[in-house]
Amino acid sequence: MPLELNRRHLLGLTGAAATVPLLAGCLDNDLPGQTPEGSRQITVGASDEPQVLDPIANAQAAIPQVLLYNVYETLVKVDNNGDLRPLVASAWTISDDRLTYRFTLHEQATFASGTPLDAAAVVSSIEFLRAAESPNTGVARAMGQIASVAAEGDHTVIITLNAPSLLWLYDMSSTAGILIDPAGQDTMADRPMGSGPFAFDSHQRGTSITLKRNESYWGTPQRVDTIVFRYFTDPNAMNSAMLSGDLDIISNLAAPQALDQFGEDRFTVLEGYSTGEVVLGFNHTNEALAKKQVRQAINHAIDRQGLVDTVWGGKGQMIGSMVPPSDPWYEDLSGTYPFDPERARELLAEAGHATGLTLNLRVPTLPYGPGAATVIQSQLNDVGITVNVEEIDFTRWINEVFINAQYDMTIVAHVEARDIVAWANKDYYWKYDNPDFQRLVAEADEADEQQGYELMKQAARILAEDAAADFLFLLPSLVITKNRVSGIGNNVPSLSFDLTSVATRSS
Repeated sequence: MPLELNRRHLLGLTGAAATVPLLAGCLDNDLPGQTPEGSRQITVGASDEPQVLDPIANAQAAIPQVLLYNVYETLVKVDNNGDLRPLVASAWTISDDRLTYRFTLHEQATFASGTPLDAAAVVSSIEFLRAAESPNTGVARAMGQIASVAAEGDHTVIITLNAPSLLWLYDMSSTAGILIDPAGQDTMADRPMGSGPFAFDSHQRGTSITLKRNESYWGTPQRVDTIVFRYFTDPNAMNSAMLSGDLDIISNLAAPQALDQFGEDRFTVLEGYSTGEVVLGFNHTNEALAKKQVRQAINHAIDRQGLVDTVWGGKGQMIGSMVPPSDPWYEDLSGTYPFDPERARELLAEAGHATGLTLNLRVPTLPYGPGAATVIQSQLNDVGITVNVEEIDFTRWINEVFINAQYDMTIVAHVEARDIVAWANKDYYWKYDNPDFQRLVAEADEADEQQGYELMKQAARILAEDAAADFLFLLPSLVITKNRVSGIGNNVPSLSFDLTSVATRSS
């Protein structure tokens, strides 16, 4: 979880595999999400169920996957290409000193409850988030950069920052910028209230979340009536549900080895990019892992392409640092530590760990986790490192690994966009403390675009060369839809599984 990295940036799958099935009449009567004949329903199969629905208090990426843009809107949003576009704000300007943002709101905007989404409501929402003390580092960072927020009339909001920021507006297109109905600020955990084209209807724990059409939506009309996110713990069961007609979309295929099953006669395969870096994270407070040579040895010992071929059906890009190709400061750093077991053994000997090094690898039971752990355990054993693998559910992972740093190594996909900045937080669960990296990120954020991008490239190179982690691969976006479903993007540039334009035809 975070652009800074926050827990919600951590996802089970790149954003939690979401599957949108589309059936009004194909579901059995006792299945959740059943709607009357003739209604337009999309069912979404997903692999990571939200434990609560408050994206401010909980960093689970499955929450904004369902709610961002679909239920909670923002002033600006990220489109399928990763570019910022107007949403509740019809336009905005930035002052010459890059401190003051003036947002012009759509005059017709309202919350689903009917409450006007005017300048006063935007100010109330932002002030609520500023006071929230969120564990989400993305929210905390974006709110901490705001010096003041004020309404100017009914349809203009002025936000002033403490210092210029290259990343702030982009952050506001995600969870940090959600606009919350004033009546819903106390009900976020179980009854989210926003202004999006869909409104929260129900959460059947262990089974599904249902969204219903917002009948008074102020923007472009929806083309479906009901969306059901249906949850699967077994990716093969999700694939079977799609093949049998119970699902209309798999938002991100959790078993890429099964891709050939979805032939062109019934299905459409949309392959694109995500922002989900699958990271073998190191706890830098561990005595051995605090040594650069040990971290370098681990990077040399792991055949990353072989791991992708084994675990993810060969689908997944080598990256080498915490930067996907969609980021403007991307460069290919995947060759920094090529697969070289002999060099790994030499580095371990230099670090005083030629024999006897044992590390605990705690992985969440997410689709890529256990399989990747098995490959890594074998390859590190080949260079003399004993790895004890423990599989834990994602809730335990959040509490024990992410919050309390009770681990030596772990594997998780960080799906928040532009989350390289998380490495500048020395208290983040990696406990990585590099003053040079921190300085570069801070300078980049206050720099103009050209200089900022170059500084971020330098920061990415530090992470790679310092072997701060082993950046295993970038999760692809593999979307499967029934041929009659349209309006789904092929990329996953944000935490949202964006269903705001989804449509279906009857045949």
